[in-house]
Amino acid sequence: MREQTWQGPRPPRRRDGRRRRAASATAAIAVGVVMTGVLAPPAASTTAGPDTVRQGLDALVRSDGVPAALASVRDRDGRTRSYAAGVGDLATGAKVPRDGQVRIGSNTKTFTAVVVLQLVAEGKIDLDAPVDTYLPGLVRGKGIDGRRITVRRLLQHTSGLPDYSKGDLQPRYYDPRDLLGIALQHKAEFAPGTKWAYSNTNYVLAGLIVQKVTGHALGAELDRRIIQRIGLRHTYFPAPGDKTIREPHPKGYYRDSAGAPMADATEWDPSWAWAAGQMISTNSDLNRFFTALLAGRLLPPAQLAQMRTTVPAEAFGPGVRYGLGLISRPLSCGGVHWGHGGSMTGYETRGGATDDGRAANVAVTMQPSRTTKKRVDEVVDTALCR
Repeated sequence: MREQTWQGPRPPRRRDGRRRRAASATAAIAVGVVMTGVLAPPAASTTAGPDTVRQGLDALVRSDGVPAALASVRDRDGRTRSYAAGVGDLATGAKVPRDGQVRIGSNTKTFTAVVVLQLVAEGKIDLDAPVDTYLPGLVRGKGIDGRRITVRRLLQHTSGLPDYSKGDLQPRYYDPRDLLGIALQHKAEFAPGTKWAYSNTNYVLAGLIVQKVTGHALGAELDRRIIQRIGLRHTYFPAPGDKTIREPHPKGYYRDSAGAPMADATEWDPSWAWAAGQMISTNSDLNRFFTALLAGRLLPPAQLAQMRTTVPAEAFGPGVRYGLGLISRPLSCGGVHWGHGGSMTGYETRGGATDDGRAANVAVTMQPSRTTKKRVDEVVDTALCR
């Protein structure tokens, strides 16, 4: 599977003039007629020399054609600067909201993994216990047996479970067990523990285990154990049926093919992503989350060490490794940063944090091509290495 790329339902086509207006605005951005606006930093923010992060966002809008690009960068002293480029609404030309909310896609996996590992620390889940311990008889299929797949293999994508999101999903509400049912129609990708392959099905099962063990909805556990605990004021797990984004946000867009008009993909049911990708947040909240995680504010040392125990995941890029819901990527200036990244129709987020307290996250308001995605990663690298 391509890195954190969703093969989910497409947004419905609009039959009014919005797509024509969107196409016109997109063309204006591509030739530089719509000027990039960068929001002023908070009073405590500082920067030195040419602002290469700003330049990188401007290039994503002008050269790569993304409608909007947003970033939040935190230095090792905790000073933060937020940026925005492009337009927040192609139909109206509205500005990009300061540190606006976006759908964060597979960054949700890190949140889900943290809750699982907290339950491991509490003695309620065993990483090396089979899935059947918690969901007896639920995981059975063609070469698939929940008695042979451990919780650890779910979190590290070494289970061999087929990915439900590669199927033909419709724009409607999905119960998590519906998603599992779609996956189980296909045969296992490989024997558990023998390979690594990214599959969103793993995290649907992880979420179901959380609910079984705690007796509470996954969203409630994420809120209590993470969001409230470290003060993520702009982060939430949408309730069933909630298609909106609560706070100021740039609109997200979808394009059927290169050169096709942009379709508005902002408001629709995200339930098909669930524990693997349903959450909404901001770049600054993601920085706070990953910084707090690495600082040991969410997990005891033993569980954080397990989370950071990685296997090669070079399908995501040279030197990339995958832990338990946590990815390490090499930095051009040496060392690595830890994060995840995620795609959700309409949005792409990339970034993470370093062990010395630096953090950066970048979001764009469409799912980019592989080439553009690489350039988004380069802006993250620039932000962390400058």
